[in-house]
Amino acid sequence: MDLRFEHLEALNWLWAVAALATLIVVAWRRRRRRLERFAASPLLSRLAPTRSRLRPLVRGGLALAALVALVAGLIDPRWGLVPRPVFHRGVDVIVIFDCSRSMLAEDVRPNRLERGRAFVHDLVDALDGDRVGLIAFAGDAAITCPLTSDYAAFRLALDALTPQTVGRGGSLAGDALRLAGEAFLDDVPDHKVVLLVSDGEDHGSFAIEAARTLREERSIPVFTVGIGDADEGGRIPVEDRDGERRYLMYDGEVVWSKLDPALMRDVALAAGGAYIPVGTGTADMARLYDDRIEPMAKREFEETQTIQREPRYQWCVAIALGLLCLESLVGDGRVTREKAA
Repeated sequence: MDLRFEHLEALNWLWAVAALATLIVVAWRRRRRRLERFAASPLLSRLAPTRSRLRPLVRGGLALAALVALVAGLIDPRWGLVPRPVFHRGVDVIVIFDCSRSMLAEDVRPNRLERGRAFVHDLVDALDGDRVGLIAFAGDAAITCPLTSDYAAFRLALDALTPQTVGRGGSLAGDALRLAGEAFLDDVPDHKVVLLVSDGEDHGSFAIEAARTLREERSIPVFTVGIGDADEGGRIPVEDRDGERRYLMYDGEVVWSKLDPALMRDVALAAGGAYIPVGTGTADMARLYDDRIEPMAKREFEETQTIQREPRYQWCVAIALGLLCLESLVGDGRVTREKAA
């Protein structure tokens, strides 16, 4: 049994139990002494044959046990695992995160991937009762965290993203946008938004068309966050077989990756969202949430959450009431049998 007490501070009431026990014993002894002063025990039994000297002590013991049961209820004993529906009201947010090798470019510090990860963490800090999910993409797309209100689980999935998460090189943002439509848990319009974090490189995946489809068929806006230098760009560091740091080469030349702001802007416009041109700077993700996401129509949704240790204080209260009822039935006298004539 996985027993736990939620309010151990209520154990202070045990001083009241000790005080009551002392009063019961003292009162019983005083009563006994007064009776013994009135008459000796054999004579007292003849004068008051229906009186019992132990029953007052029994009644006091029952009252004391009832108080102990009440204190046990106050410390709130809990055990057992009970699943219960938990209701939230908010917006469903799917974050599409670019994990391609170009996100390792160091035209922003420490690199595009880490900068984008920090932006998404800032967004999660601003969420208030909303659900969030994560899709990673490179040459393929995969849901790495389904929609959830467990922000800690989402952060773990976000922190685990690397260029090896998807397992296939390339950059197919359109595939990720189409997968986002499937990642939402219902077809009810509104209360849904997609956030695309990328440097805008796309290898013919028809990202703009995919974004327009989300808007026209599902009423889902897409907001885009463009990371990287659009003018000079940055080199992509790699490690060779000896573990030495080098830069990605193609046809004997170093590859320079640049932010494609035009694609990021067109994706956002096609889906009725907005483009956040971060470039090599910073983004105020809390403001994005407050201005564009939080005002959206919210919907109440249900999640099943396991609540550990079901409260059991009711049992303690029932025991206390039963003991008090029993105490009221116990008189001061003792049962005697009439002798036959």
